[in-house]
Amino acid sequence: MSVLSLLLIVVAIGGVMALINNSQNSSQRAINSNASLDDAKADAQRWVDRLGHQVLTISGEDAASTQAMADASERYNAANSALQSATTVRQAQLARESALEGMHYVNAAREILGLAPGPALPELEAQRQAGKVTERRTVEHDGQAVTASPYASADTPHYYPGGAVAGRPVPAGWYSTAWWGPAMMTGMWAASSMMFYSAMFAGMGGTPSSDEFAAGDFGADGGGAEDMGDMGVGDAGDMGDAGDMGGGFGDGGGFGDGGGFDFGFDF
Repeated sequence: MSVLSLLLIVVAIGGVMALINNSQNSSQRAINSNASLDDAKADAQRWVDRLGHQVLTISGEDAASTQAMADASERYNAANSALQSATTVRQAQLARESALEGMHYVNAAREILGLAPGPALPELEAQRQAGKVTERRTVEHDGQAVTASPYASADTPHYYPGGAVAGRPVPAGWYSTAWWGPAMMTGMWAASSMMFYSAMFAGMGGTPSSDEFAAGDFGADGGGAEDMGDMGVGDAGDMGDAGDMGGGFGDGGGFGDGGGFDFGFDF
């Protein structure tokens, strides 16, 4: 047998071994990926189940606690729907985040009702960076008075646990209207939102600056919209039947006009 023939045989054997090794590596990667997805879905399911139990067993007794539980119920529906359709680890993580957000609404309701809050909850993505309302303030926007408060009251029944909505911060607190709702539905903020944010939160300790709000990349490491799948964001429209957002927040020219930022706006 010639040297050339031996070389060809060696090369052929090497090629076959490389193919076998590559196939084994691909199979192992697929196994690891499936295991990671299964783990992420199991973790999300745990929070969805926990939220579902709370939604079934707790009822509000006043406007604020009733609204908080309605929002918790909406997040349960969104999380459950998202989890059923999750095909990636990130989608399962987002379903978990939605359920966890619902648990924060539950805790807000429990506090109002005088119930024990239960174990501390993990933070939501960008929750700490979004800060929280530290003083009561009321500003006018498009002829509508909007109030923010650290505490629930009859005129501030809408809670938000804090975090990023469509790339912009919404501090944790109680509000007279769910002013972030339209942006949560559409993924866009109206130009007038910057003016509103500046008026409401300027100089309030512990909240992001107007420049951070305007930048539009707050909480940008939380994953892209393309990974959200059926997260039920469009189902957040009623914000737990918060359809009374009213005033300039849902109609033309106000929050959630669907036009994104119109930089022709006269600031």
